[in-house]
Amino acid sequence: MNKEKLTVLDHPLAKHKLTLMRKKDTPRNVFNALANELSTMLAYEVTKNFETEDVEIETPLMKTMQPQLTDKKYAIVPVLRAGLGMVDGFTYMLPNAIVSHLGLYRDPVTKKPVEYYKKFPKDMDEREVIIVDPMLATGGSAIDAIKLVREHTDKPIHLVNILDAPEGIEAVQKAYPDVHLYTIHIDDKLNDNAYILPGLGDAGDRIFGTL
Repeated sequence: MNKEKLTVLDHPLAKHKLTLMRKKDTPRNVFNALANELSTMLAYEVTKNFETEDVEIETPLMKTMQPQLTDKKYAIVPVLRAGLGMVDGFTYMLPNAIVSHLGLYRDPVTKKPVEYYKKFPKDMDEREVIIVDPMLATGGSAIDAIKLVREHTDKPIHLVNILDAPEGIEAVQKAYPDVHLYTIHIDDKLNDNAYILPGLGDAGDRIFGTL
């Protein structure tokens, strides 16, 4: 596991919110609010090393040079459908970022991802990309998502999840060692059905109420 390309958000508040998400009796509206809040916290980590430049502004008292983000372009790519539950947290922090969409689902028999939708902007090759998906289990969907994004840009790609399995991290880092991974927590393992243990269930079902 390449720890230089892996950021685990070690924060008491993040741990607390994740525990609430894990509980099976947490209502859907609360689950979604927690996903947004954790996504905002993760956005702080992803953007921590973004470039800034000094610009002249005028406060109520004087003119001054102060830092602001450069004009670099960004794209947030939620992996449908569960990734939509993380978009608001990121667009809150990066309101100028465009939101692309990538539809993948896991075949219940093969456990492999199947692409069914993709919508990227024409200038995707100019954008640094943040792929968001609540769960990183086997890593299959994440690898496919990175592959599809990489076909459109050679800019940096960040993969952001709320919860990871060690098997998924290993698979993604083996396939794409240049991609930086961000997560709230690394769980124990996958079960025979490729679900994360102890996990929080199916994030998409819990976000959209299709249990």
